[in-house]
Amino acid sequence: MQNKQEKISQVVVTAGQMRDIEERIFAAGMPVVALMEKVAGLIARRIQDIALNSLKKGDSVPSRVGILVGPGHNGGDALVVARELHFRGYKIWIYSPFSKLKELTSQHLQYAQSLGIPIYQTIEQLPDCDLLIDGLFGYGLEKNLTDPIASAINQLNELPVPIYSIDLPSGLHTDTGVVLGTAIRATHTFCLGLWKVAFFQDQALEYLGKAELIDFDIPLADVEAVLKDTPRIKRITSATALGTLPLPRPPVTHKYKEGHLLLICGSRRYAGGAILTGLGARASGVGMLSIAVPESLKSLLVSHLPEALIVGCPETETGAIAHLQLPEKTDLSSFNAIACGPGLTRDATPIVEEVIESDRPLLLDADGLNILAQMGAIATLKERLAITVLTPHTGEFERLFPDVADAKHDKVKAVQEAAAQSGAVVLLKGARTAIANPQGAVWIVPESTPALARGGSGDVLTGLLGGLLAQAATKHIPVEDIVATAAWWHSQAGILAAQERTELGVDAFTLTQYLVKALS
Repeated sequence: MQNKQEKISQVVVTAGQMRDIEERIFAAGMPVVALMEKVAGLIARRIQDIALNSLKKGDSVPSRVGILVGPGHNGGDALVVARELHFRGYKIWIYSPFSKLKELTSQHLQYAQSLGIPIYQTIEQLPDCDLLIDGLFGYGLEKNLTDPIASAINQLNELPVPIYSIDLPSGLHTDTGVVLGTAIRATHTFCLGLWKVAFFQDQALEYLGKAELIDFDIPLADVEAVLKDTPRIKRITSATALGTLPLPRPPVTHKYKEGHLLLICGSRRYAGGAILTGLGARASGVGMLSIAVPESLKSLLVSHLPEALIVGCPETETGAIAHLQLPEKTDLSSFNAIACGPGLTRDATPIVEEVIESDRPLLLDADGLNILAQMGAIATLKERLAITVLTPHTGEFERLFPDVADAKHDKVKAVQEAAAQSGAVVLLKGARTAIANPQGAVWIVPESTPALARGGSGDVLTGLLGGLLAQAATKHIPVEDIVATAAWWHSQAGILAAQERTELGVDAFTLTQYLVKALS
């Protein structure tokens, strides 16, 4: 059974949901001032720890701290942090440009002044600091920032000092992560209580710095009461992923009980795509792997994947698969899952049409998605009775779902709409991969690496996910859990490879060698 801390770490909320949860806590009798004291105490300790741990040999301990105070309770949090650091011997300076403050924030500012802490109304007055603490705006900001605050933030971003943001870098929209005119570029962000959606929107990442959750003991009952039956947004954690992996195997089994995957991939022009997809599938542990490729690639695939059954198919003049030519007494229903697309080229349109008409769980990627887009994704997929998984990047997503909200603006909302309209499980790739099922539930991979921005990385994911889908079909594991787990596994392999080889050293072939290693 998961402990409370693990469950809390998986929850992702919108600004509205967080507001409702806090209102329940306060209505139950928790004083706002008590919560502010608790949160600020936790933040003050973390800032001290981080500052000390980041010191290099010969560096002096940072002692001059600038506090950026906004009009709301986020500013109040920052003022309590200021007070705590002041009592611990730090030199504190406060930048407070707002004339109207919430009552509690105003009281904390008055007390800081009584302690002799200098308070400045303009950014030019603020002395040189070793670090800054951003408490200008927390979650819930919706309007674009204007001068003089916008100009002040731009000046602060130019300073060569670390900035620690409380809850969210000031200027970011809590749900979309969109920059509202301008925003603080934080070195470190302390997300308070529960993860907010903005932390998993690609456009916010360059402003967040290193993000961590400050758990101030929100009762799970309050979280459940607010979220109720609404579709959940969940972070995929190592605990949840490793709760699925490795897929269970009984002591007595055989290869066909451990899943039979059919990969349909490759062309004379893109032979490497077939190899990388096959290597990804191999790492999944699938019991039996069949790979359909153009006849001219058969010997090449055999040399790289001797354990797989390589099916050479008649090919077009351009070197694409002309039609599937499966072994005698074998048809598409013989497989537990089909993965189709990497390296096919659009000349393989009849192949994609054929597998879409099958009754097997189907994963489409790359040219499989491009061909599906030409067919009309939503109308085509609604006719499928079996499970379909789509794994587009942003460009492919826009071709598949031209009428869905802009995926670059709000990835979570876009992937929810696409899954609901198509009836497919949709995995939208990116710096933060998001997965949605037709019921609106979303899973987010919370970390990745730019090392995966290399040709062929997606092919590896297709093979890995296809192999897991084939095994899951024999073990009755929910498809959404398998898709989320595969995406997490793929990212972890990239992260590990980048740590050992640097980001430049992680080509797609190397990535396949880290898949099994990432689990250990």
